[in-house]
Amino acid sequence: MIDSDNFHEIGDLNLAYLLLAQRLVKEDAASAMFRLGMSRELADLLGNLSLAQIVKLASSSLLLCRFRFDDHPILSTLSHDHNNLSLRQAHTAIILSGQAVAAAN
Repeated sequence: MIDSDNFHEIGDLNLAYLLLAQRLVKEDAASAMFRLGMSRELADLLGNLSLAQIVKLASSSLLLCRFRFDDHPILSTLSHDHNNLSLRQAHTAIILSGQAVAAAN
């Protein structure tokens, strides 16, 4: 059973995530799909949700965003102390783009 405080915090996180994700999709769908790890169909759906639909969806007790740290190479790349930030970001982008291609197949 989830307590009331956690329920509200999950709802707040869901709302913030959905609003940010929708804004990213509306600004640049291809970039948002890559950054958020979502399909074209999901991006189109999210981009067309009304504010009322987003608020209703956010009120779920389930966390709607997905953390992509379940893959060791991604977490390892992000957590190691590298002097070159742009190199670390590029390496992470390469790993994530490989996941997007694998998920599409």
